Amino acid sequence: MTPARPTTVMTVTPPLPTTIVYAPRLSRKLGVDLVLASETFQYAGSFKFRAAYNVASNVKQDHIITASSGNFGQAIAYACSLFNKRCTVVMPATAPKVKVDAVREYGAEVDLVDVTKKGRLERLAELARKYPEAYVASPYDDPLVIEGNASLADELFALGLDLDFIVAPIGGGGLTAGLVKAVKRSGSKTQVLAAEPLVANDAAESFRAGRLVSRPDEGSTIADGAAVLQLGDNNWEILSQGLAGVIEVTEGVRLLFALANLKAEPTGALALGAVLAEPDRFKDKRVCCIISGGNADPALYAKLVEGI
Repeated sequence: MTPARPTTVMTVTPPLPTTIVYAPRLSRKLGVDLVLASETFQYAGSFKFRAAYNVASNVKQDHIITASSGNFGQAIAYACSLFNKRCTVVMPATAPKVKVDAVREYGAEVDLVDVTKKGRLERLAELARKYPEAYVASPYDDPLVIEGNASLADELFALGLDLDFIVAPIGGGGLTAGLVKAVKRSGSKTQVLAAEPLVANDAAESFRAGRLVSRPDEGSTIADGAAVLQLGDNNWEILSQGLAGVIEVTEGVRLLFALANLKAEPTGALALGAVLAEPDRFKDKRVCCIISGGNADPALYAKLVEGI
């Protein structure tokens, strides 16, 4: 008889270790040896806390400002609260209410902006001029962010997982750059692949062009964590040399819920969507999908899984 899984134990030392989920039904359906690395139980509900904690614990400034669709905002707000630092987060007015509320509950100031009239980065630049003493933290294009995210792959290798692929969602590229960096220093032959919404595919376009390509606006994808204008410069330098490719996908939320009993926000399910999009690439391979976060708007999530 197959032994029962041990219960999940949450430590209190930040950041939390990733939660490894083996999903036999998903593996059989997809024809891959699938491992899910879920960051949905991470502090603030996503992998972004790894980066945020690394930033807040290393910069000397007492005020940190950033722009975020929600997950990094929540993460940096909570991290700043741990170090008694002030935090201001620029967020799009269309950000899920659950994320805006969470940022405020962690003690940060929220600056909402209509991204059809002014980009988040443009507003962030205005705040940087207003608060010259503050540290401006990019949610993705910052060496401290990249290194914080690298800790996720460090954990996978420490567990002895022999992986052919690690697949992760991509927005600004901070997560995938961290994964590539960790894989390189480990000496592993594991390939890192990025999963991106088809309707917000600046990363895929950049790799096709061999240079950074910027979108004219942040688009309308429900995977709001991937809605950025372009990859970060620091991330592109790493990814252009080490990422195995970008797969353009739709969604994988329903399968995660139905076959793995795992709740994920749309961005968090992109990695599984990549396996669905290119099954031949992954057939009979050991694949780790990074489920990057679980901060889904309840109404949207209910609609996505309706009818299962």
